[in-house]
Amino acid sequence: MKKLFIIIIIGFSSFCSAQMLNPQPKEVTEKFFPDFKVEINTPAFQKKKGFTTYEEMMNFLQPLVEQHSEVVELKFIGESQKGFKIPMLTFNNSASTSAKEKVKVWIQAGIHGDEPASTEGVLYLIQQLLTNKEYQDLLDKLEIGIVPMANIDGFNDQVRDAKNGLDLNRDQTKLNASESIYLKQAFSDFNAEVALDFHEYRAYRRDFVHYREYGVTNPYDVMFLYSGNLNVPKNLREFTEDTFVENAKALLKENELRPYNYFSTTDCQGYTCYNLGSVNARSSATSYALGNTVSSLIEVRGVGLGRTSFKRRVMTTFLVAKSYLETAYKHPEKVKKVIEQAKNTKGEVVVKSKRKVSREEMSFIDLAENELVTEEVILRNALASSATLTRERPTAYLILPTQEKLIKRLKVLGLEVEQLSSSKTLEVENYEIIDYYRDLHKYEKVHRQQVSAETHSVTKTFPEGTYVVYLDQKNAGLAIETLEPEAANSFLSYDVISTQKGEELPYYRYLMSQKL
Repeated sequence: MKKLFIIIIIGFSSFCSAQMLNPQPKEVTEKFFPDFKVEINTPAFQKKKGFTTYEEMMNFLQPLVEQHSEVVELKFIGESQKGFKIPMLTFNNSASTSAKEKVKVWIQAGIHGDEPASTEGVLYLIQQLLTNKEYQDLLDKLEIGIVPMANIDGFNDQVRDAKNGLDLNRDQTKLNASESIYLKQAFSDFNAEVALDFHEYRAYRRDFVHYREYGVTNPYDVMFLYSGNLNVPKNLREFTEDTFVENAKALLKENELRPYNYFSTTDCQGYTCYNLGSVNARSSATSYALGNTVSSLIEVRGVGLGRTSFKRRVMTTFLVAKSYLETAYKHPEKVKKVIEQAKNTKGEVVVKSKRKVSREEMSFIDLAENELVTEEVILRNALASSATLTRERPTAYLILPTQEKLIKRLKVLGLEVEQLSSSKTLEVENYEIIDYYRDLHKYEKVHRQQVSAETHSVTKTFPEGTYVVYLDQKNAGLAIETLEPEAANSFLSYDVISTQKGEELPYYRYLMSQKL
C-alpha cells in the first residue's frame, strides 16, 4: 500500500512539472482554443518570438496618428518610473455630434506587464478605428480615450508589477505609484461615462489540481469583472450587466468564444472558495464604477501561455472593445440618463458588506479526459452583496487643513474640493477609533490598518481653509470609499492616514442639508 502511494505522488509530481513547462497541452488547445484564422499586422505579429515592446508600439502608433490627425490626437500623460512617456490617444470627430452629446469611452490596457494580449488587442482596435471604414461612424457619437500600455516598465520586462514592485491594479485608492497617479488623473480629467480595463488571467491555478485525476483548467476565453459594491447605484450596476456585458457576451458567442463572469479563488478555513464579481475599489472595475461610470475589467485567458492561441486572445480583446463601443454608440441618451439618475441617487452609505455564499455548479476542462466537466463549488458572490454596516449619508465631509495628502488624492480621484473662506462653528459627526489592529505583514508595501469607529454628534469650530467635499457630485462614491474608516479600501485602511485606538480622525461628517 505504501509503494502504491509513492507511485501516485511521483506520477502527479511529474505531471505538474510538465504542466509548468507547457501549461496548456496541445490537445486542449486544438479542441477548446484553436487560433483564429485572421490577418493581424500589429507589432507582435511582425516577429516570431516575444511581444510588443514600448519602442515597437510607438513606431506603430506615430505613423497612424500622423495619417489620421483629423480624428486622433496623441499626448503623453506622464512617465513610467524608468522614464518612458505614457501615451494616450484621444479619438474625436469634431465635425459630427456636439461634444456634450457624445459618450466618453475610456479604454486601458497593459496595466499588468505580463498580460500581452491586452495591449496587442487594443493596438489592433486603434488600427481598425483609423483604417477600417466599418468602424469610423463610431466617432460620430463617441469620444474615445485609449491608454494602450499603462505599465510600460513591466511590459518591457514581461512582469506583472511596476518597477517599484507595486501592482498598479491594487493601487487605485492609495495611489502610491507614480504611474497610478498619472493614469487616475488622466481618467478623472477625461470624465469617462463608459470604461474598459483589459487584462489576461491565469487559467491554470494551484487550487485546480485537487479536482479529478490530474486536475482541471478554466474553460473560458474571457471573463467579465464588474462591480457589486453597494455604493454604486443599483440602476448603474444593472445597466452595466444587462446591456453592456450581455451584448458583449452575445457577440463573443457568435464568434464561438466562451464568456463568463470573472471569479478568483481563495482559502476559506481549509476549503477553496470562489469569489465572483468585485466590491474592492483598489482595482479599476469598482474604482471606475464608484465614479458613476459604466465599468468593466475584462480578463482574457492568457497569463502563462506564451504565444499559444495568441490571435484568439487578441481578437477576443478586440471583440469586447468593439461591442462596448457599439453599445455606447447605439444608446447614447440611455447612457447619459442612467448616469444622471445614478448621480442623483440618495440613501445610506454602505461601509461594509458581505457576499452571498452558496454552492453552485461550475464548468472546467478535465485535463485527463480533455472534456468539459462540472464541479460543485462554494461561491462567494459580490454581485449579490448585502450591507453589514451603514451610516447616514452626509451632505459633505469636512477635512482639516492639515490633511493635504488626503486632498491631493481626492482630487486625483476626480473629486471637487472646496474650502471655507472663514472659520465656522458647526454641528457635525466625528469618528472615534474604538478598536484598532495593524497588520504585521505588508500588503502592497504598506501595513494595513483595521479599525472600528463610533460617530458622535459634536459642535466644532472649523478654521478658514477647511476642505469641504460635497456628495452631490459624480465621483461621490469614491469619497465614501476612501473616507469611511472601516471601508476595506479607505485611506485609513492603507495607512495613508495613521491612527490609534481612542483617537479622533481629522475629518468629519456634515449632515445639515444646507451648503456651507
